[in-house]
Amino acid sequence: MSFTFTQSLLKNIDKLVGTLKSEEQLKEVLKRKFTKKEFKVFVSMESKKEISEIASEIKDEEERVVELYKAACKKLNQERIKQELVNL
Repeated sequence: MSFTFTQSLLKNIDKLVGTLKSEEQLKEVLKRKFTKKEFKVFVSMESKKEISEIASEIKDEEERVVELYKAACKKLNQERIKQELVNL
């Protein structure tokens, strides 16, 4: 299964109102709102990479990878960010 921002966001966002923007627009919004590491970890985790592999890619601990992923998912559920991800 290939990675798409649309599927990942639908899975991680609670209570989404409206339809998500195009893949390219979603990628741009996420790059702006996430830190570089959060973005890389989010994409890698959603692409089903092993945590140990991600940790070595970003040169960090496995626990930190999990923290970054949780932080990214938490950010996705902030109203401000949700509004930027949808077409109103």
